[in-house]
Amino acid sequence: MGAKTVILLPPSEGKTPDGSGPPWSSGRSAVGALDRHRMAVLDALGDDHPARTGATMPALDRYSGVLYKELDAGTLRGTARRRLNRNVLTVSGLWGLAAPTDPIPYYKLKMSSSVPPLGKLSTWWRPHLTDALVSKTVGAVVWDLLPNEHAAAVEWGELQPRQRVTVQFLDRSGRTVSHWNKLLKGSIVRWLLQTGETDPLALECFTHPQGYRLDLDASTVESDRCALVMREQD
Repeated sequence: MGAKTVILLPPSEGKTPDGSGPPWSSGRSAVGALDRHRMAVLDALGDDHPARTGATMPALDRYSGVLYKELDAGTLRGTARRRLNRNVLTVSGLWGLAAPTDPIPYYKLKMSSSVPPLGKLSTWWRPHLTDALVSKTVGAVVWDLLPNEHAAAVEWGELQPRQRVTVQFLDRSGRTVSHWNKLLKGSIVRWLLQTGETDPLALECFTHPQGYRLDLDASTVESDRCALVMREQD
């Protein structure tokens, strides 16, 4: 991708079980500055929690929900795969940020969960995630594909991206699409990685596999913020 690009994704509830790697330990994640905060969450969960003892595999292999199935990272090759490894980060209630190659165990923990003594994870993570994202997002085109509970874990006003891009999908009646939202976003992420496009408005030339097209009239495009609308076509 020509311009610096960061793509923020949510984790998936669907996860591949088991794994062949050793249990999680610090020093093996791409964003190592968050390791002590990850340990704080693991300590709060307790020594016997599966996230402390379970075998690991790369995050992009672990997450198996509809967004990740549509992204189909295993079929990306060459430059597209390098873009994925370099530019995609998953915002997680347990790991804070997980890069595609980070070894993680099977786990279940929502960003909206409250974990004593930390409290609500989105609130607890906010200063740590924001600090970690400052240097990664400065001057970047940031594709914020996060649901509200994960976006709430970032203090966006403290970041200085070149643009923050969000995407909304509307059906033919103009109603927000919620059920297929993750699948629809997965297609866009795959397109971004395959094409290397950095201009959000390049989506105008993208025919979405599920029949959505960019509606510029309904979108809000500003120098530092793009709220794009993809509308289902007849």
